[in-house]
Parts: sequence; structure tokens; C-alpha cells
Amino acid sequence: MTTEPATRVGLGSVSGALAMDLYATMVRIRRFEEEALVNYKLGKIAGSLHVSIGQEACSAGAGAALSDGDYIIGTHRSHGDVIGRGARLDRMMAELFGRVDGYSVGKGGSMHIMDASRGILGANGIVAAGLPIAVGAGLSAKLRGSGQVVLAFFGDGAVAKGNFHESLNLASIWNLPVIFFCQNNQYAVSMSIREAHRTEAISGHAQAYGIAGAEIDGNDVVAVFESTLQAIERARAGGGPTLVSALTYRWMGHNVSDPGKYRTQEESESWRARDPIERLRAAMLKEGIATTEELAEVDRAVDRQVEAAVTFADASPHPAPETALFDVYG
Repeated sequence: MTTEPATRVGLGSVSGALAMDLYATMVRIRRFEEEALVNYKLGKIAGSLHVSIGQEACSAGAGAALSDGDYIIGTHRSHGDVIGRGARLDRMMAELFGRVDGYSVGKGGSMHIMDASRGILGANGIVAAGLPIAVGAGLSAKLRGSGQVVLAFFGDGAVAKGNFHESLNLASIWNLPVIFFCQNNQYAVSMSIREAHRTEAISGHAQAYGIAGAEIDGNDVVAVFESTLQAIERARAGGGPTLVSALTYRWMGHNVSDPGKYRTQEESESWRARDPIERLRAAMLKEGIATTEELAEVDRAVDRQVEAAVTFADASPHPAPETALFDVYG
């Protein structure tokens, strides 16, 4: 089973300005989630919390490849995905806090961030449930001739669901502009991909449906950007869907209550050594794209943004009890 990506050095086709943007986005994702964990422990966030620390290159690289007007669909672990698409940290934190200034008026929480103005059609708490929605959005774009593409994020656990196969099949036969982006973080809750699948690579499923497939290093933000951009350009030109499998790793457990004891310390340390943020930082310093102080200033700026997001969320009121049945559809 291919579970460890090859190491690549360099910025490829990425410009210095884009490299700085990618770095800032990855730091923004990590700091937001680190702060969310702190506030969860303080009792400000109810329910559960699924963070993507360690997977930042997937969200940042894929998001940067999209154009204005394109769509994304997320999962239960999609803070990073929506930040990569430009979601506001203050409204996200307010939503996690259950406050009225959140994206879903405080009623959706961590797993249901949505912002139609940025093409964020919603994160989704049900495994693989976003994939049929992505197919529907792709069909809409094709029928309207809008030139839009849809990027659907999902994890390796979704590959065993019927929705995955049905969605790939429909997108294939209808030749839809959908990129199916698997963030293969090696575990579906506690189930290792080595136990759940016998295929060598998730991208191999693409062949069965007659679509393009790519297996990439999901901890290399440049590789993610380049591969996703290629898939997007193919889709926009009428070339149909692509299945991208990005090999990555979540540093934390499945959620805040999961200690992750099903993983060995050696495995975890091996993947932490491939920290996507540090890999990009090292490449930028090596190639003279940025100085240590310039990157430190980016870090400080992000810290200020995250602090402001918490202040905003703390100041936002809770939804009034009489609005409990507002914004509920069924």
C-alpha cells in the first residue's frame, strides 16, 4: 500500500507571490484550528470538533487553483477547506461558538460552514454525502454553460461508500466539470486504509469510471496546486472529471475525544517530519523567495487575525430562544 509520499524539493511553477499566499493560508488554517481546540477546552464550543492539522497543503493548494465563481463541497473536517476558499475567520469562529454572527447564524456549527458568495456550498457532517451534491452542481454548471467547476473534498473513508461510486459514475457518463479530491489521511476514524482497501492507490478507481486520476503528495502544497490546476483546466475545457488522491496525515485524533492510540508513535513522528508548512518555508528560504523575518511577520499577522476572530465571536450574542425553529428546513 502506497502510504508515504515521495519527497520533492522546489517551488515548481509557483511564483514568489503565490508561494507567500500559500504559506499564509496554511498558517491561517493551522492557527485557526489550534485556537479552536483551545476554546473547545474552555467550553466555548459545544458538540464535537474535527481538525485537519497536518493536512493544510491540501486545502490551501486546491483552493488557490480555483477561480472566482467555482464551487467547493466540504466534509465534517473542512475548516481548512473553507479557509482555503477565502472564508472569514471571524464568522467561522462565531459559528463554532454558536453565535448569531456565524455563517449559519450559530445553528450549523463546525461541520456546516457555508458561504454561497464564495462558492462554498457547504461542509457536510455525513461521510460522502457531499459528493452527489457536487455532481448536481456540476450538472448545473454544464447545462448553464457557465464554465464553472466543482471541487469536492472527501476523505479515504468515503471511498467505501456507495455515494462515492455513484457520483464518479454519473460525473463520468455526463462528462461533468467535477474534481473529486480525496484527502487520504490514512484513517477512517480508527480504520487504517491498509485494512479497508486492497487497491494500491485510491486514484486507481478513476480507471474503472473512465476518468482522469492523479496520486499526489498531499503534504507538498506546490504539488497539490499544480495537480489541481491541471484537473480544473481539463474540466473547464470539457475534458470531464478527475479523481485526485492526496496522501496526507491528520496529526490529531478523529475528533477531540479520540486519543489516536491505534497509531504508532513512529508513524506519527514520521508524518510530522513532513509538516507541509515547514516544507514550504524551507523551500522559500532556500530559493530566496522570502526571509526569515518576512515569514515571521506573516505568522504574527495571522496570530492577530485569529485573536480578532475570537474577540468577534465572544462579542456576538447567542441566538434568541424564540428563533429556535427559524432557518430550519425539512
